[in-house]
Amino acid sequence: MQSVKDLRVESGATRADLGRGVFEFSDRYSVFDWGEMPDLIPRKGASLCTMGAYNFELLEAEGVPTHYLGVRAEPRSARRASGEETDPRAENGETVSLADAQEAPTEMVVALTQVPDLPFADGSYDYDAFHEAGGENYLVPLEVVFRNSVPVGSSLRSRRDPAEFGLDFDSWPDEPIDLPEPVVEFSTKYEEQDRYLTREEADRIAGTASIDALETLARDVNRVVTERAERAGFVHEDGKIECLYADGDLRVADVLGTFDENRFAFEGREVSKEVVRQYYKRTDPEWVEAVSAAKREADERGVADWRALCEASPDPLSDELVQAASDVYAAGANRYTDHEWFDAPALDEALDAFE
Repeated sequence: MQSVKDLRVESGATRADLGRGVFEFSDRYSVFDWGEMPDLIPRKGASLCTMGAYNFELLEAEGVPTHYLGVRAEPRSARRASGEETDPRAENGETVSLADAQEAPTEMVVALTQVPDLPFADGSYDYDAFHEAGGENYLVPLEVVFRNSVPVGSSLRSRRDPAEFGLDFDSWPDEPIDLPEPVVEFSTKYEEQDRYLTREEADRIAGTASIDALETLARDVNRVVTERAERAGFVHEDGKIECLYADGDLRVADVLGTFDENRFAFEGREVSKEVVRQYYKRTDPEWVEAVSAAKREADERGVADWRALCEASPDPLSDELVQAASDVYAAGANRYTDHEWFDAPALDEALDAFE
């Protein structure tokens, strides 16, 4: 089980062929790499699935290759009762485009590639073994990160100086900063702690897949999502993609352009799980610091599982904030896709609860 979605395999991938699977989006959430948090956020899974499918279909229209095949959803009972025409494929639970789904979907159909084990021994990960098992059909063990700005909470603030990006600051200001040009970075995907890589390190970890091609895909995705966000009244701050490599070709994989994978702002306020991250920093700083301390200790010991070293657990959210988070996801998805999938307040009203 992944922290926020599950994968149901319908046909497995092999060294020669892609498989087929279904992402089942849940209402779970995760912050600070913790994994499943104490609460569920209603409608979150449907919001992410809807936004992800919408973005995949935008990319396909722009000629960007992806592993997306469609969604599965039942039509709204109200539409059935009214006699409004529905796609019979959706009635039967078959794979359809988002436009043919009559309600917000929670299942996304995708092509699957191989995901070999990544062995860890003597304080290091064995990527040679990973690629030997994957051959010419594997999920690239990298996250390709793109940044248009540096919001509060961005890890870039602690790793790099403003001058590296042509910014005239001695240190990072306390407000979001736009970058002169989008920046692309690479980080690990399957290690217990994400770490940012030099281009040379990323090239080695990527295996046969081209780092230049990965960067090009990331910039194409960033352009498409940024343009859509602007039309919907959002500022697209940063995001990431994952990619599969099969027989010499790269495709965008996993899910992208949602409030979990990307950071968006609306009228100067964050619209992503960053609002929950910042809430925990304010209200449960002991747990946040315990997570950081456990990660540091794991690094020092050369062990992979930092969670076993963490001496604290996160507090649950209040009922009011669970509802507020649900409203933010639902209202944000409505606005981004320009379609009323959910009965939700206006986005600015939903965000007020986090002030």
